[in-house]
Amino acid sequence: MNKNDYSKKRRFLSIKLIEARELAVLSQKQVSDSKVVSQSTLSKIENGARRVDFLILLELAKFYNQPITFFIPD
Repeated sequence: MNKNDYSKKRRFLSIKLIEARELAVLSQKQVSDSKVVSQSTLSKIENGARRVDFLILLELAKFYNQPITFFIPD
C-alpha cells in the first residue's frame, strides 16, 4: 500500500470514529470517563495524530454500539 492510500484509510477511520461517537451522543470526556481510552489518546486518534490499536477499536465499537464493519471502508 502506498503512502497516499494509507493516509486516506487512516483519515477514513478517524472520520468514522468521530461519527460513531457523535451517533452515540457522547463527548470525548464521556468516553474517557468509561476508561476505554484517555481523552488525550482519543483526541489524537480522532485527529489522525495517533494510530488506533485494534483492541481499542474493538472496545470503542462496542462502547459506541457499532459493528466493527462500520469502521471498514467499502
